Amino acid sequence: MNLIEAIILAIIEGITEYLPVSSTGHMIIASSFMRIATDDFTKLFTIVIQLGAILSVVVLYWKRFFQSFDFYLKLVVAFIPALILGLLLSDVIDELLESPVTVAVSLIIGGFILLKVDDWFKANEEFDSENPTVYTKISYVTAFKIGLFQCLAMIPGTSRSGASIVGGMTQKINRKTAAEFSFFLAVPTMLGATLKKSYDYYKAGFELSTDQINYLIVGNILAFVLALIAIKSFIDYLSKKGFKIFGYYRILFGITLLIIHFSFYKLTI
Repeated sequence: MNLIEAIILAIIEGITEYLPVSSTGHMIIASSFMRIATDDFTKLFTIVIQLGAILSVVVLYWKRFFQSFDFYLKLVVAFIPALILGLLLSDVIDELLESPVTVAVSLIIGGFILLKVDDWFKANEEFDSENPTVYTKISYVTAFKIGLFQCLAMIPGTSRSGASIVGGMTQKINRKTAAEFSFFLAVPTMLGATLKKSYDYYKAGFELSTDQINYLIVGNILAFVLALIAIKSFIDYLSKKGFKIFGYYRILFGITLLIIHFSFYKLTI
C-alpha cells in the first residue's frame, strides 16, 4: 500500500461508515481493484482507521456520552450479541470477507430491503405526543434486539449501520432515533473489532514501518473529518427523505460488481 491508496481507503471509510451502504464492502472492493487486498497492512489499515470514524461520533454527540450511566449499560447490552458471535465465528467471518461475490449479493439484497423499509415502518414516523416513549426511547430489551440485528453485518456488504437502524425501526423506533443509536453502538463495536485485530497482528509479530504509521495517522484524520460531515448530512437527509436512494445505490453498485467480476475483471481478495 502507498499513500495514495491509503488516502482512497480512508475517504471511503469516512464517507460510508455510517451510511447504510457497507463501508467494509466498499473497502474490500476498492482494495481489490487496487490489487492490495491480500496485503497484511491493508487488512489492518481498514480496521484501525475506524478509530477516526468512532471519534467523530463522540465529538458530535459528546453530551450524550455524559448524560447517564444508563446510556452505557444499554450500549453494553446491545454490543453483547456481536461480541459473542464475533468470537465464535471469527474464522467464518474472515472467509466471507474474502468473497467479492458475497459483498455484491449482500449489497443487492440489502438494497431491495431499503427500498421497502420506509413503507414497512411508516407508522414509526407518526409521532404520538401522548405516548412519545414508543418512538423516541430505547429500552434494554430493544437495545439487545438491535444488537442482534447488528450481527447481520458480519456478512460483508450488509452494512452495520443499515442492519442496526432497520433493527431499531422494527422495535417502533423512528428513523432518526434508530440512526443515532446505531452511531452510538458503533463505538464499542468498532473499538472492540479494532483492538482485537490489532492484538492479533501484534501477537503474530507484525511490525509497522514509519511510512505505515504515517498512513494510519493520515487515514484516521481523513476518516474523522469525512465521518463528521457524513453523519450530519445523513441524519438531515434520512429524517426528510428516508432510505430509498441508498437502496437504489446498493442495487446498482452490487449488479455492476457482479457484471465486472464475471465478465472482464475478476475481483480477487
